[in-house]
Amino acid sequence: MQINVNIQPARPAGKAPKGPMINARLQAAPGTTLDGTSPSHLAAPVHADQSAASAIVFGGEENLRPAIAIAIGFDYGRDGLQFQLNVSWITAIGARYHVGVDGISLPLYVLTFLLSFLCAIYTWRFVPEPGRTKAFLALTLLLETGMAGTFIAFDLILFFVFWEMVLVPMYFLIGVWGSSNREYASIKFFLYTLFGSVFMLLGFLAMYFRGPEPHTFDMVVLQGFGSAGGFGHSFQLVVFGAVALGFAVKVPMWPFHTWLPDAHTEAPTIGSVLLAGIMLKMGTYGFIRIGLPMLPEAARAYAPWIGLLAAIGIVYAALACLAQKDLKRLIAFSSVGHMGFVMLGIATLTTIGIQAAVFGMVAHGIITGMLFFCVGSIYDRYHTRQIAEIGGGMLQKMPKLAGIFIFVSIASLGLPGLAGFWGEVLALLSSFSPGAGLSVALFRGFMIAGGVGTVLTAGYFLWMIQRVNMGVLPDRWKESTLSDTLAVEWVAWVPLLVLVLALGVFPRFVFGTTDNAVQGLTHLFGA
Repeated sequence: MQINVNIQPARPAGKAPKGPMINARLQAAPGTTLDGTSPSHLAAPVHADQSAASAIVFGGEENLRPAIAIAIGFDYGRDGLQFQLNVSWITAIGARYHVGVDGISLPLYVLTFLLSFLCAIYTWRFVPEPGRTKAFLALTLLLETGMAGTFIAFDLILFFVFWEMVLVPMYFLIGVWGSSNREYASIKFFLYTLFGSVFMLLGFLAMYFRGPEPHTFDMVVLQGFGSAGGFGHSFQLVVFGAVALGFAVKVPMWPFHTWLPDAHTEAPTIGSVLLAGIMLKMGTYGFIRIGLPMLPEAARAYAPWIGLLAAIGIVYAALACLAQKDLKRLIAFSSVGHMGFVMLGIATLTTIGIQAAVFGMVAHGIITGMLFFCVGSIYDRYHTRQIAEIGGGMLQKMPKLAGIFIFVSIASLGLPGLAGFWGEVLALLSSFSPGAGLSVALFRGFMIAGGVGTVLTAGYFLWMIQRVNMGVLPDRWKESTLSDTLAVEWVAWVPLLVLVLALGVFPRFVFGTTDNAVQGLTHLFGA
């Protein structure tokens, strides 16, 4: 192995990132990867351009460090925005570059940079065909920018710009580096989400023109105006329907979910990780950040319908998972069900429900992101995602990888003591006593549907574990060289595995962060 490193002095501030610029190139011996193993057992992935990969890893670490610093310096004892920047941006329309974090956005903001950094580490070895590592990682960074910006934007135009920014990189990640049916999946993803965005933008413009004088897109101002009854009831119903459609497509809620299984199935591994781990949360975050505080009367009116669609989605997704033959598609459908629990918590308009929703978003991002990491690594070894072709017995051939897959699957089905438990159980608990003005009987019906979905979820995950991990190893795999978990996989996965356990045992890590902000929101609904 040859390692060539060129370290240049740092440029003056404002012209380049702080610190030395490092240009590293790692070259493996012919026929081997960087850790010296033969790549013959890998399928689609090709070797990464290590100079680009190392630069992105260093860059990802540079992005993660400020996010951690913000989390450390955040004042958890008070409500309101912190670390604000609010300056003029587009004076002609009154748009401002207004960013900041509060207790609701902080966990999602930090999770965005953490998952993106771990994806960069994973990409050190695994880059899908046709390679082009620099373009692949550049699109990943653009995707990271859009996702992180969405969670800290407090101007509707700025929010929309970040919201739309994620479409192009994800479209190309699926369309260029995806599987065999990538063109169909990428176009379907783009058209669905763009369709929803059009209605969302119309809703933003309506609030701009009907809002306070002078007209503004500032979300803090519009939240104060809307919560004080500044928008009429009929206006709220129409505008909430428009923006909710855009958010529902991104979540996605049933019946707007059909783009998601195709996108997940065809996307490269880190595309699926970021799509499930972060991008879906943009939709649920939009409901909490924009829909509820700006249009509270309409939120109460639409809550039963949101709860109904959430309950249908929970049961439907679980039944769909039982019918899946493709391992990755099964995990994709499970996301529809888990996000249904998030939406059910939001629909209750209670402190417990919205706390459950935010916790569920974070837990789903960690657990399902980890599941897609596992499925990607399984595919890299078996050359297939078909459960019947894998045939079971993975515990015999690759006990470490199989053990990790079992652990994360059990976390996803909601085992107490792991991260997946708290969001789902509290969403069901909040449905037992919904917010003022909502039908108790109706929401208890949704609670029962959610309980049925929980049982079905345990069923399909346990059945998946039995068919993939348990049993006798098929003859076709006995002589194959299938390496167990690699060093780069351990480095990328251990932080997520630790968080799965830590959040299950100490849920206050999230609840203590979100409590003040959520209570400030739910007082609008008498909670």
